[in-house]
Amino acid sequence: MHDVVSQADPATFEIVKNSLYKIAEEMRVVLAKTAYSPILKSAGDYSCGVFDAKGDMVAQGPDLPIHLGSMPDAVRAVVAAFGADVHDGDVFIHNDPYFGGSHLPDVNVVRPAFHEGGLLGFSCLRAHWPDVGSATPGSYGAVTEIYGEGLRLPPLRLASGGVVNPDLEKVILANVRTPDERKGDLGAQLAATLRASERMSALARRYGGDALVGYMREVMDYSDRLMRAALEDLPDGEGAFEDFCDGDGIADDADGNDERFRIRLSVRKARDRLIIDFAGTDPQVKGPMNAPLSVTASGVYCGLKTAIDPNNLIPPNSGCWRSIEIRAPKGSVVNADFPAPVVYANHEMSHRVADMIMGALAPFMPEQVMACSQGTSAILTLGGVDPRTGRRYVSYETVKGGYGARPNKDGINVIASGISNTMNTPIEVLEMAFPVRVERYEIEPDSGGAGRYRGGCGARRVWRMLEGADATGALCMERMTSPPFGVMGGKPGAAAVVTLTTPDGATRHLPSKGAFAAPAGSLVDMRTPGSGGFGPPAERDRGAIGRDLLDGYVTPEGAQRDYSVADPEALRRAVAGAARSSGE
Repeated sequence: MHDVVSQADPATFEIVKNSLYKIAEEMRVVLAKTAYSPILKSAGDYSCGVFDAKGDMVAQGPDLPIHLGSMPDAVRAVVAAFGADVHDGDVFIHNDPYFGGSHLPDVNVVRPAFHEGGLLGFSCLRAHWPDVGSATPGSYGAVTEIYGEGLRLPPLRLASGGVVNPDLEKVILANVRTPDERKGDLGAQLAATLRASERMSALARRYGGDALVGYMREVMDYSDRLMRAALEDLPDGEGAFEDFCDGDGIADDADGNDERFRIRLSVRKARDRLIIDFAGTDPQVKGPMNAPLSVTASGVYCGLKTAIDPNNLIPPNSGCWRSIEIRAPKGSVVNADFPAPVVYANHEMSHRVADMIMGALAPFMPEQVMACSQGTSAILTLGGVDPRTGRRYVSYETVKGGYGARPNKDGINVIASGISNTMNTPIEVLEMAFPVRVERYEIEPDSGGAGRYRGGCGARRVWRMLEGADATGALCMERMTSPPFGVMGGKPGAAAVVTLTTPDGATRHLPSKGAFAAPAGSLVDMRTPGSGGFGPPAERDRGAIGRDLLDGYVTPEGAQRDYSVADPEALRRAVAGAARSSGE
């Protein structure tokens, strides 16, 4: 392809730009309709993107913000590994966090697209596989080196000339607990990326290969201009924020205590530039709470995009981030050195960073930020042998919590928030696929932080292991000891709590991270974090408090404690009567 700058009219530019984004969106549809595992076909834990020949992201589907920063690095790793040795019909695979991956369960399938022998670019589909080996079903154990986290694949050629390498496929499937399901998910990724390559080639046939390459560059330039213009319109200033994580999953003393560690960041904004600096952040830790820099970048980009572009007018791609500089000490928990373990950090650290960005921006952009959301992906994995089929199973769930309050409205109850965008796996799907019964799933009252605008509430979810279904579980959850913070005078949301009750009736609190045994008949009781409030609670509208009481989001005790309501029941009745009178 020739390096030419396309001179398209605005209408053609819009058509091509939207076509590229629709390609990424169509990949999502193909994956959802053909994947095997519930975490993919129901919850949507994957991201799809279109990239240029250098590996820069041109378009991302309506997927997971957590992948904004690291997917381009994943494609660039393929470009760096194979150079010009890329041909039509090739497919590449890798999941190595130190080659642009996020954590080992996130498997990247990268496929080039060609027109008349010239490379147009790549499609990439990153999908979370529920299991990639390791000592724990779901690959979520607390280990001290990445070698213990499961099957690690550097950039490899999975297919050549349209034919999958059977030996490589055998190696992959031999290292996972549910090979049939993994083969089905891999096939779905292959189908989705094939569709993307076909669509890119069709665009090139319509507009010309050189022209399409020019359009792709223009799409990124367009996002760059919009981001810089948005920054210019916002006030300059500096802010800083510090927070602590509950621990890394590795006990630090004979009593099993897991030490906290700290993250510090500062934000400096001048005209159309932003510098994010993590100076002073703690060094990398023993357990899997260490983030490669590309994972940290995803948290930064998500927080900034939400604050700077709340109406989502700027197309997300590599062009958006040209005006953002990230500085992070090497060997820290936000810029880990190999072979530090990373599996928890992918979502827990990027959640934390995205929320902290809001806290740092609040002093000089108070109308652009939101309070802390649940701040964790609240992962529960369960694995064992399903007595109904005699086959191994692995269940991986990310349980929803509160979405932070905004400058003009309450937070949202029980929804994926921050860097996540996964859907709720229906209980019926979960119970059909795995030997568990969900005995409770409800909104947890009083978990949303008090404020002028209330934080979204978290959830309570209770699982029972069915008869004959002894399980090994693993938990990964932050915000157990560091509750989601409020902003501008808002109060924090409720912290997370998880207990295990075994068949003998004994109940114990589970630590925030690590594996545990769940014999048949056990109950796992999870209360996900709520979210922070925005503004002083004294400024909350009394009618809004009454509606919260009516809906059960706030209890009478909570209304008295948090909002100084003398007679909560009278307020509830008054709001209910007003609603009946107005016909609501």
